[in-house]
Amino acid sequence: MRLNIQKWGNSAAVRLPSVMLAQMGARIGDAFEVDVANGQATIRLARPKYKLADLLAEMPDGLPRVEGWDALPDVGQEQC
Repeated sequence: MRLNIQKWGNSAAVRLPSVMLAQMGARIGDAFEVDVANGQATIRLARPKYKLADLLAEMPDGLPRVEGWDALPDVGQEQC
């Protein structure tokens, strides 16, 4: 797909058509990673970076406790 660079205030911008966003699984407000090498630019959706404290804060209260889970044998390459 060919896109044009346009002036946007004091910057330059490339507008991404909604069809392209849909094909990428992107939405307005999503972040992209941009790599430039050998005269080419590659864009990809940025993977979110989560903090453990934020994830734990979102967990609902009152989840059932599983007794004895910490005594189960390893099933993969876990290491304590």
